[in-house]
Amino acid sequence: MMLALGMFVFMRQTLPYQNIQRDTNYRWPSNSRVGLRDTFQFLGPGEETVTLSGVLYPELTGGKLTMTTLRLMADEGRAWPLIDGTGTIYGMFIINNVSETGSLLFSDGTPRRTDFTLKLTRVDESLAALYGDIGKQAESLIGKAGDLAGKYTGLLGG
Repeated sequence: MMLALGMFVFMRQTLPYQNIQRDTNYRWPSNSRVGLRDTFQFLGPGEETVTLSGVLYPELTGGKLTMTTLRLMADEGRAWPLIDGTGTIYGMFIINNVSETGSLLFSDGTPRRTDFTLKLTRVDESLAALYGDIGKQAESLIGKAGDLAGKYTGLLGG
């Protein structure tokens, strides 16, 4: 697995991108001052985008069905978690743009080669806000597991 967007997995058989570009902007508005340089104030992170691009060869990699799946995901108007192959969570992303160009066509018009670009934009506030306090979640799960164990022990007469 190279990357996963929701339940869509990027790999050789689906959509093996050759380039990934990640851009993060930070907001630093300026205030003009007389006789001095402008001052700048940090307001926090701005827009974050990920652009995936590459070439599909339907005989070897994904094809029309793969691109249709991404378009259907975009049509839902939902944000999807973006996770790379090492388990790094990038956040929740929407699909802004799906672009494809077919070339080297078969006699029925099916392309032998498809160049594609997929543009994603992050929409969550932060990973901490998205997932909350992982320590508290773990404590809750451990507590629930202990409660279940106690119930089963009681049912078994232990």
